[in-house]
Amino acid sequence: MSLQHSSDTTKTQTPPQPRVCGSIIDAEGREVPITEQMIQQACKTLEDSRVEKVKKA
Repeated sequence: MSLQHSSDTTKTQTPPQPRVCGSIIDAEGREVPITEQMIQQACKTLEDSRVEKVKKA
């Protein structure tokens, strides 16, 4: 038995994981991945709040 070939037989392919750029911890202490939808909603909320401030001025 050759040690050179033993590593070839033990390799297993795993499905690709989705790219996660960050996560938040919720109120129960669970890690929640940050999604593109979450970022878009945060940007929209920020933009809307800035428009409201300009209208008040």
